[in-house]
Amino acid sequence: MNNAGISGPRLTPLADVTEAQWDEIMGINLKGVWLCMKHEINAMLANGGGAIVNVASIYGYKPSDMGHAPYATSKHAVVGLTKSAAVDYGQKAIRINAVAPGFTRSEMVNPERPRAAEHYKMLTARHSSMNRLGTAEEAANAIVWLCSDAASFVNGAVLAVDGGSAGLLG
Repeated sequence: MNNAGISGPRLTPLADVTEAQWDEIMGINLKGVWLCMKHEINAMLANGGGAIVNVASIYGYKPSDMGHAPYATSKHAVVGLTKSAAVDYGQKAIRINAVAPGFTRSEMVNPERPRAAEHYKMLTARHSSMNRLGTAEEAANAIVWLCSDAASFVNGAVLAVDGGSAGLLG
C-alpha cells in the first residue's frame, strides 16, 4: 500500500504556484508512489505475484476546489500510474489498484483545529452524500479487501471511499 500525500499550496491560483511548490508536491505525491511501486513490482515478480494499492483521492477523478490544482494534478497522475501499471503487470500475477478517499479524518483533515469545524462542515456537505468525514479504518478496510484473494479479479480499479461523493461534483 502506497500512501504518499501532502496538500501543497491551498487557495492558490495555478499561475501563482511556484515551481518549487509544484516540484515538492509532485515529488512526494507522485514520484514517491512511483518509486515504491518500482521496487515492490520487482520484488513481486521475483516472488510470483502480489497486490499493490495506491492511495489517490476524490481529486484523482474530479476537479479540486479552487486554488488546489497541484494536489488534484498529482492525484490524477496516481490514478493514471495505477491503471497503466495494472495493464503492464496484470498478466504477471500482480494486481494494481487504487483507493480514492474523500475527506477522511487525519492530520490533514482535522476539524478540531481552530476555525476548521465550519470549513469541514461545508466540505462534507458538498462532497459526501453521507454528510460526514470518513475514518482511516474505512479506507483501510477497502485497502485490505483490494489486497485480499476476495478481490482476485480486480485490477486497474479505483475504488471511491468517499461517502458517495462521485455524483455530487462531477
